[in-house]
Amino acid sequence: MTVRNATRVLRLVIAWGLLVAPALIPLHAETHPGQAALVREVARDTGKDPAALNRLLDGASKQQSILDAISRPAEAKPWRDYRPIFLTPQRIADGVAFYRDHRALLEQVGRQYGVAPEYIVAILGVETNYGRLTGKYKVLDALVTLGLYYPPRAKFFREQLKVLLELPDNHLAGPLDTLMGSYAGAQGWGQFMPSSIRDFAVDADGDGHINLVDSLPDIVSSVANYFAGHGWVRGGPVAMRAQPDAAAKAISATDTKPHWPLEQLEAWGYAPLQAANPGESTGLQTLEGPNGPEYWFTFQNFYVITTYNRSPLYAMAVYQLAQAIDAGVQAADHQP
Repeated sequence: MTVRNATRVLRLVIAWGLLVAPALIPLHAETHPGQAALVREVARDTGKDPAALNRLLDGASKQQSILDAISRPAEAKPWRDYRPIFLTPQRIADGVAFYRDHRALLEQVGRQYGVAPEYIVAILGVETNYGRLTGKYKVLDALVTLGLYYPPRAKFFREQLKVLLELPDNHLAGPLDTLMGSYAGAQGWGQFMPSSIRDFAVDADGDGHINLVDSLPDIVSSVANYFAGHGWVRGGPVAMRAQPDAAAKAISATDTKPHWPLEQLEAWGYAPLQAANPGESTGLQTLEGPNGPEYWFTFQNFYVITTYNRSPLYAMAVYQLAQAIDAGVQAADHQP
């Protein structure tokens, strides 16, 4: 081979290497499994800078305590043990005080969205004890841990992580890598997941910024808008006790949707313990109470609460706390 030919071959080898090498070398080494694909999707859908997205994800950490927490949710308890967590005299009293302190705002929002104010307050009471306990985990750590390291629910949490990375800055209470929340990645007084922030959070105070941590108008309006958006019935019932007779048909609820007219359940042996519309669409929940089984008719608004948290125990806690808050407010109003 002549020197000229050897030089030509060397040039070809170098040129080929320059073409192939970038395809063989990753642009960014993954800190977490699936990070590269996630960054590509977010950058494609939003135009955000991949390098900036990678820096955010590189700064997030897998947290074993989050994986431990999701394996033992409170909703796994029976109702007799779950109810005392939320229906305490202190939480009820604090809810009554919160309602009375912010009555004008709550009742204005209630009229606007068709959601009784005591249910907005009860959600805040159950979720964060009226804003006192909004979470100790970095939201980014929580969603990276559950979205990229927790196969049983990775699909859901990865989508929430993607939505979080896609949210505009003015939809968040602060810089994304500083946000704190629950082990599941929910944030703010109402514990909104990223998709709920995207779809239902409201800039109620009109400052151009949705802040579910520091703006009470944004917080309560967002909860009400969430309920309205999921089909809350203005003035509709939520739940009521049912009394089965000795020959009542056994009914095992598979979900919390109302499936039958109330009169059908009456025909099957379940009597309402208060006046009710016989044509109202209802479901039936059986809960393990302290004195044995409790039977409850549940309606569309009960189902709406379970879109916030799918457990019927959660929805029942919200319902009973709201009822207790409403009774406390009315009693306080009638004091001399």
